[in-house]
Amino acid sequence: MNEPMEKSEYKKRSLLRNVRKHRLKYITILPSLITLINGVCGFASIVFAAKAGQIDNSGLNVYQSQFPFLSMAGYMIFWAMIADMLDGHVARISHSTSSFGGQLDSLCDAISFGVAPAFLMLRVVETRVSFHPTFDVFVYRFLWLTAAIYISCAVIRLARFNVENEEDESNHSSFTGLPSPAAAGVVASLVVLNHYLITELNLSHSILSSVGNNIIIGVLPFAALAAAILMVTRITYPHFVNAFLRGKKPFAYLFWTMAILVIFVFSLEVALALVFCGFAASGVIRWLYMRFVMHKTVSDDAEEPPVITISQ
Repeated sequence: MNEPMEKSEYKKRSLLRNVRKHRLKYITILPSLITLINGVCGFASIVFAAKAGQIDNSGLNVYQSQFPFLSMAGYMIFWAMIADMLDGHVARISHSTSSFGGQLDSLCDAISFGVAPAFLMLRVVETRVSFHPTFDVFVYRFLWLTAAIYISCAVIRLARFNVENEEDESNHSSFTGLPSPAAAGVVASLVVLNHYLITELNLSHSILSSVGNNIIIGVLPFAALAAAILMVTRITYPHFVNAFLRGKKPFAYLFWTMAILVIFVFSLEVALALVFCGFAASGVIRWLYMRFVMHKTVSDDAEEPPVITISQ
């Protein structure tokens, strides 16, 4: 009786020893703090989006006040992107990359680029659009389903990246599937652009503003759904910094870079929408071109019979 109990007790103690051996002892402070700022910005985006359309303590309607919560929620996602870019850069410069940092980064990305954009899309459509009671049930079911699909695809994308990613990412020139920050940027940029068309251009009572608002609100759920699907595909997307800004590039790259900077100076909101939506669409366009145009050209060249020449 005592011998089996002693064996089980020995197994428990050996298991505890193994756990203690793998216990985390040291972490890098600065990259971890920047990564946590990423997650905090994502949480702030959710809080701002939740406040849209509510009545504040002074009795003022938040939607009609000077503090645009939906637009601020979109900008919080962009701040999270900046923190997401900085933490990896700081870790590589300080030679402090670790598995802990990668896991922490993915958890914060799931909040900032998974939950926050999905909830923002849901709140924007709910607060800005009123439907006929007959269609309310179907519309809300579609919105909730789209948000659930987006969150699921973002988490799957991050988990797949953790499994397939190599430790040294400094030389990577492409991603498999649309990166989760770019997918979140599609949603956030459309929300920010919609607020810009309504307020900044002073077109609140014009036909152009009404049409632009309706188009963006109508396109937003489908754009989120398309971005979600692109995250889990095998379509290749370039790493923008490594592929376009590092090393020697053709002169045309300088022209396009200057053109994008001019658009950013002229209108930040329009530039953000063009950059993120264009980047998401570029992978699909390139895949279609390689799949149908280049593949057909290669097939036609392979089917040509060899030319035999007889020399006299």
